[in-house]
Amino acid sequence: MTVSLVPMASTSAPPSGLIDRFGRRVNYLRISITDRCDLRCVYCMSEEMDFLPRAQILTLEEIHTLAAAFVALGVDKIRITGGEPLVRKGALDLLRRLGRLEGLRELVVTTNGMRLAQSAAELKDCGVRRINISLDSLRPERFRALTRLGDLAMVLRGIDAAVAAGFERIKLNAVILKNRNHDEVADLVGFAVDKGVDISFIEEMPLGWVDGRDRLEGYYSSDAIRSDLEMHFSLLPTPETTGGPSRYFRIAGTDTRVGFISPHSHNFCGSCNRVRLTAEGRLLLCLGNEHSVDLKRVVRAHPGDVERLKGVIAEAMSRKPERHDFDLAARPVILRHMNVTGG
Repeated sequence: MTVSLVPMASTSAPPSGLIDRFGRRVNYLRISITDRCDLRCVYCMSEEMDFLPRAQILTLEEIHTLAAAFVALGVDKIRITGGEPLVRKGALDLLRRLGRLEGLRELVVTTNGMRLAQSAAELKDCGVRRINISLDSLRPERFRALTRLGDLAMVLRGIDAAVAAGFERIKLNAVILKNRNHDEVADLVGFAVDKGVDISFIEEMPLGWVDGRDRLEGYYSSDAIRSDLEMHFSLLPTPETTGGPSRYFRIAGTDTRVGFISPHSHNFCGSCNRVRLTAEGRLLLCLGNEHSVDLKRVVRAHPGDVERLKGVIAEAMSRKPERHDFDLAARPVILRHMNVTGG
């Protein structure tokens, strides 16, 4: 059951920066600007999805208002996600406005790459510094099976366009499933090295009930992936970080970094510095918990009251839990699908 916490009005000035009750500073906001997507990846969405009505989704102006409030409170990194963010009409105009927010150090986009060939250069012009692109397979038929609707050739053209546009860093994201694509991890790293980009391997997260899939059956740990890679590459530990949950290694003799996002095998909550804004305006304090604060209610009930909004956001940090508790063996406790979560 979703627990939506009613925001309380704050009469005192919010503190400098966003600090939770465990002393973690929150400076990273992930925003889902739409729950819609032009793919139906098997680990993310059901094949037949019911999307949110338009009136239930934050407007682009509301997203900008909320983002500006977070930046005023010390957030200096924003990642725009979906669904697929580039399917939303006006997404590039929103990104251009966000890129001009004073105090925002880094604007990042996560995309499935299907529309990237046409938009990569403009994304760069909007102020997007880094871009993440989903790529779970290099085999066209397998890619189609995993994404249900995807065209690998279109995504590869998008990756080439992103490289040509000159983003500060490009990272590929691959969700690895046992007996579905786990045998491709070395090929994916080789592709990343050839393109001069980074890659992260992600353990599947149990968000939403997806067509009755047994997530435990498809689980393939980061440790297993790393073991597979070490048969082909020398992985050098590195202290580098992008502010996210990845543990990074560098491929010897290259500039390519390999990251491992391990919500099951290596819990990364101790250094969590992020919160998520869903497409419908819920502020999620943790990816793996349902407690949330309805920020859409605040901006619609009190339009223009920026101080009230900032106070609600600051107060919400006291509700951020210490950690998530994913359980692959159980029916998912988290009922929302990844496409409404904000990555």
